[in-house]
Amino acid sequence: MRPCRCREANRSMKEKILFTWSGGKDSVMALHELKKNAGYEIVALLTTLTKDYERISMHGVRRELLEAQAISLGIPLEKVLISRRSSNEEYESRMRAALGRYKAEGVTCVAFGDIFLEELRKYRENNLAKIGMKGIFPLWKRRTSDLARDFINAGFRAVITCVDSEVLDRRFAGREFDETFLSELPSGVDPCGENGEFHSFVCDGPVFKNAIRHTRGELVLRDQRFWYLDLIPVRCSTEGQTVACEG
Repeated sequence: MRPCRCREANRSMKEKILFTWSGGKDSVMALHELKKNAGYEIVALLTTLTKDYERISMHGVRRELLEAQAISLGIPLEKVLISRRSSNEEYESRMRAALGRYKAEGVTCVAFGDIFLEELRKYRENNLAKIGMKGIFPLWKRRTSDLARDFINAGFRAVITCVDSEVLDRRFAGREFDETFLSELPSGVDPCGENGEFHSFVCDGPVFKNAIRHTRGELVLRDQRFWYLDLIPVRCSTEGQTVACEG
């Protein structure tokens, strides 16, 4: 009689995860953590884009750079388009539709890069519960000062793409996220910007096959509050196609 392989098959089955991706350092660190767990399969990156601007919502990064990240990571990208003045109802409706498609394909978990905002986690978990999914938070309750330095020490590179002028001077936009940046943050500003003080774009590091090359463009003030630095993709031609170059 041949031995039953059911238990072995069950052990080898990976839990499918949809990863909410902002392109910033917290997303990257959460992804880095998940990749250490052989029991997970990340089926896609889910990113919200403001369709009026073709940019990552809140971070202000161009769609082309987001797509270059996904290619370098080797993970499919799922884009959810919302309007410039999107309401919670619009956002939740678009997200629910996207999540529902993946749930129908057997995905039951959604991963987030949140660290300590309790109300935000509860909001996410409540919305997921409505459609029978659950959230995973790989960085939850980690010390943000430790996370920031772990990011740097691991060899990741990021540039600050947006700062809140109510807590940070415009000169912080466009800075590289490094020890000098951390040392110059005003007292009360979270080292990971978890309260929305700043946002970032990761252009290189251990999880990427190649660096995401870019140049720095115009610095723009939006909503009389947020300074956004425009990052412009650097492109090269390969076999007749224009693609993002390796850094």
